[in-house]
Amino acid sequence: MTGELFAVGVICFICIYGLAKDKDIFSAFTEGAKENAKAAFDIFPALLMLLTAVSMLRASGAIDFLADKLSLVFASIGFPAECLPLVMIRGISGSGALAVLGDILSDVSPDSFTGRVASVMMGSTETTFYTIAVYFSAVKLRCTGKTVIPAVTADIFGFIFSVIFVRLLF
Repeated sequence: MTGELFAVGVICFICIYGLAKDKDIFSAFTEGAKENAKAAFDIFPALLMLLTAVSMLRASGAIDFLADKLSLVFASIGFPAECLPLVMIRGISGSGALAVLGDILSDVSPDSFTGRVASVMMGSTETTFYTIAVYFSAVKLRCTGKTVIPAVTADIFGFIFSVIFVRLLF
């Protein structure tokens, strides 16, 4: 209830402020809506490609297959094998990663080491490729090389430090 009241308060404040400054509120609103609709249309192909790729990877079992193959290597260094699908999908899709997190938490206790690591990973990493695709499409940039490498490196450190901090704090 308080969220709705806050939203109404903000809208009322904007309207009163615009009237006090003698601004055409309706024209400003329609112009902003038109610009945002154009931006949404411009980034739609990138979003469609990412959502299709994530759906194909999950439906084909490719993520589970790759996680199964890598699980022995990661388990030997103390990384929970159940979190590998989350590592693979987190950078591409937030909703896909949330579904994988739900699968992990339904298989293990949320208070288990694996559950905690998965939860920290979800909160400390970003949907890197999705974010890059959306923002670069919006500003019509094609060269993403200087952005992808540091962003993926940050995600890798996020995954590694998720395990370390869960070990240290719990």
